[in-house]
Amino acid sequence: MKVRSSVFASSLLICEVIGVAVFLRGFFPVSVKSSLSSKSKLSDVPAEPLTGSPPNFTTPPHPLFKRVVIMLVDALREDFVFGPSGGVYMPYTRHMVEKGSSISFVAKARPPTVTMPRIKALTTGSIPGFIDVVMNLNSPAMLEDNLIWQAKTAGRRMVFYGDDTWLRLFPKHFMEYDGTTSFFVSDYTEVDNNVTRHLARTLKRNDWDILILHYLGLDHIGHISGPHSSLIQPKLLEMDDILKKIHSALISKDTEGSLPYLLVLCGDHGMSETGGHGGSSEPEVSTPLVLISPTFKRKVGMETPGVVEQVDLTPTLALGLGLPISQNSVGHVIPEVLEEASLRDKLRFLHINGHQLSCLLRDSIPDYEKEAGFELFRVAEKAHGNWLKLYLEGNTSEVLTNMGKKVLKQYLEALAAMSSSLSKQLGKYDMYSMIAGMTFVFQLLLVLLLAMPEALSAEAVVDLPVLSTLLSLPFYLLCLLLASVHVLVCTSAESSCYFCSLSWGLVFAAVAFSSAMFCILVSMLTRRLLLVATHRKSPLRSSGSEWWLSELDVLLLAGTIGHTLSLAASSFIEEEHQTWYFLLNTLCLAVFQDVCRKYFREKKDSGDEEEHILPSIDCHPFASSHSKPEGFSEKWLALATPPFTLVCIRLLRPLNQTGVQWAHLPDFGHWLTSSEHRVVLSLLAASCLVLIYFLVQRRCSLVSKVALALGLLGVYSYRAAVGNVLFPWQHSGQTLSKGTVEARFVYVFVLGILFTGTKDLLRSQIITADAKLKSRGLWEIYSGLVLLFSLLFRAHNLPVLCCCLLIQTFMARFIWRKLHYDAAQTTIMHYWFGQAFFYFQGNSSNIATIDISVGFVGLESYVEAPAVLLTALSTYAGPLLWTCHLVCYLSSETDRSPVAVGHGCYCLALLRSVPAAAYIVLVTVLRYHLFIWSVFSPKLLYESMHLLLTAGVCLFFNTMDQSHSKS
Repeated sequence: MKVRSSVFASSLLICEVIGVAVFLRGFFPVSVKSSLSSKSKLSDVPAEPLTGSPPNFTTPPHPLFKRVVIMLVDALREDFVFGPSGGVYMPYTRHMVEKGSSISFVAKARPPTVTMPRIKALTTGSIPGFIDVVMNLNSPAMLEDNLIWQAKTAGRRMVFYGDDTWLRLFPKHFMEYDGTTSFFVSDYTEVDNNVTRHLARTLKRNDWDILILHYLGLDHIGHISGPHSSLIQPKLLEMDDILKKIHSALISKDTEGSLPYLLVLCGDHGMSETGGHGGSSEPEVSTPLVLISPTFKRKVGMETPGVVEQVDLTPTLALGLGLPISQNSVGHVIPEVLEEASLRDKLRFLHINGHQLSCLLRDSIPDYEKEAGFELFRVAEKAHGNWLKLYLEGNTSEVLTNMGKKVLKQYLEALAAMSSSLSKQLGKYDMYSMIAGMTFVFQLLLVLLLAMPEALSAEAVVDLPVLSTLLSLPFYLLCLLLASVHVLVCTSAESSCYFCSLSWGLVFAAVAFSSAMFCILVSMLTRRLLLVATHRKSPLRSSGSEWWLSELDVLLLAGTIGHTLSLAASSFIEEEHQTWYFLLNTLCLAVFQDVCRKYFREKKDSGDEEEHILPSIDCHPFASSHSKPEGFSEKWLALATPPFTLVCIRLLRPLNQTGVQWAHLPDFGHWLTSSEHRVVLSLLAASCLVLIYFLVQRRCSLVSKVALALGLLGVYSYRAAVGNVLFPWQHSGQTLSKGTVEARFVYVFVLGILFTGTKDLLRSQIITADAKLKSRGLWEIYSGLVLLFSLLFRAHNLPVLCCCLLIQTFMARFIWRKLHYDAAQTTIMHYWFGQAFFYFQGNSSNIATIDISVGFVGLESYVEAPAVLLTALSTYAGPLLWTCHLVCYLSSETDRSPVAVGHGCYCLALLRSVPAAAYIVLVTVLRYHLFIWSVFSPKLLYESMHLLLTAGVCLFFNTMDQSHSKS
């Protein structure tokens, strides 16, 4: 059956989406949820484990605290309080930790360490997934059982000031509130002042029970300048002073005989060494948890803080306030909070927590009775009943006390075991669905590769042996085999699989489709092998050069596929930049070999009648045309280009430490951004901006050249305004501004240059067929993007932009053009350089490396559309620059020489384009099992967009060459 290429491609795309969906359904486990649709109630609190007890034993426990103040400091790392500098950063807090009525812990947050998922964890006790990273941008109202809803239902009066994410999650829950946006990271002063301005008035009142404060300034400083910034200490001292004021106000309101207060200082997540968050590094997941109350014993000296899970705060606060624990909470109560309660109350609290976890365990795990934690809880519950019976009989012996302590220990062990089992449930995968989806996508990949020559031919038709496949015996045998495997898996699997829950009709359709796809694949492969064998025997194939791959072709093919296969290992994903650095170094050596071959080795072959530059270039249009003798300087510049590129790569590597293993180590960027080296950074930034101008202005019109010069001057002015660099007449202690005017000044010139380039490009396509005008329009658009990236790049990253432009200039002038590399080779080289420069910027597969501060350059308030656009452009600046340069370069080369190419050269170019097209599917498939690392990271988002663009450009220009050959 013959199918048009467009229909074939669309069908493959739809099938691939289905295969990916099946895989993701198996990869992302079902959330740990209670089977009860309603929320917990006080009437659901279990009675004490004693049969035939009076009614008073079924009443809810009495609360431990009268009012609670939660002071949440966004991005508060544990070393800011407990570290060596804690006494300097937060002296009053450190004093309370060491000698005050407090207990302190290191609370471990689970990734993703982003604000909205962490708020959900703190209020529900559950562990949010990575899908919540996307929902963090537009948080919907929370419908899940949570602590805030329970408090509102119980009549507790709540007041909130701070991050408006709380207001989106819990609308109409607070009797008084004032929200501030969490995304405008350029503001780290007013965003906290808006919270503090209400504090004095609120603390004097008695009409509230729970006060929640969410401060954002520290997080914003981290995004702007990192955890070692000079702004960190003043902000932490400000937070420490606020804590002191709150504590003093609570002490003055504390009356004899009433329930005590509870002051909670915590962070939602930490901060990486670069100032970001979202990943799983130790500084990102370790947060301080300080509980201050007169009910806690005073300590003689500071002890090493214990380690708890962040979700443990939810049941602790619920029991402390006399509220039901949220149904989906996987945390367990912090036992130190119950230290001053009576033994009976302690056992009562632990029994309530154990009952809630056992119910959740029963709803989430089929074989819950075999879980060690569940068995321990049943044993502890029975022992609790025996202890309570003796207690009610009036037994006051020491034996009863020891027995109660033993029951307490059993409860704690049971709670820890059940909490661990529920947390691990999030890491269990449906392997059957994952394997089925993976196999299906691989089948589609192989069919795509085998059909590409036909799809790209002049007829644009793919011959699929569908009818012969459906009538063949192997198809029916394969259907029976897969159906047998399905029955075997569904009857022997310990946990339920998604496919096993489907109806037999859907299962049979899936089995038949997969079997047909496999048979079609085998048939197409057999047909392709026969064609290759026939071609080899053909007497017309005398030279054989048209099917021969050069060393560079082998390197590009092996490197691209090898990198794809490396993504099947977590270590290679964590340190992917090392792979690209290695590939670029090898590429430079291979290009250097080609340059030497062109300028030295072939000069010795004087006896040849025809000059052969490279085996892969024999059929290129430039090869058949007469070539001019190379200048002496051009020859040596061409020889110097690969070593120069190697030097640039080596100099850029220590500029920004990236990856996971060594990201915490200091790099040259830290040295440059330190205050004592600001003069060096200023000279470097000024030199880079001047060099950028001379590299970019060559192909621009006069108006664009003037706009580019003024724009780059505005870039330096913006960096001086925000304090990154200095003018010669500027003092380092001068008051800083946000640089809004300077940044908008640059935006005007960026838009002007882009408008000029777009106008020239449209004129060349619509009004006049002027190739020079078209080329100038493309290069002006490219120069506008360079100016924009100059503004968005941090000052110490301007050398990355300079090296990018230098390499592009030298490679285009002396390598790609002089060695006549074709469109496919040039495309893959651009792709490699784009990937490497993604990491040279300091990016990684970790979401914490996204610099969201650039999204607010030139903005005075949070505006979602430009903030998201600027952040995306800055993150992918390197790959985007190389992609734009590819389009500009190939367009100018095609316009310069639209000469026909031979069929053999076109087939070779097609073979070279196969890795780029195959990579689209391979890179997605092989990193699926590590989705938790990269599903919402900048790397995978870029992969899905840039790979499509890269392969599209490659195939477009190959097809263009073919159309030229026909004309």
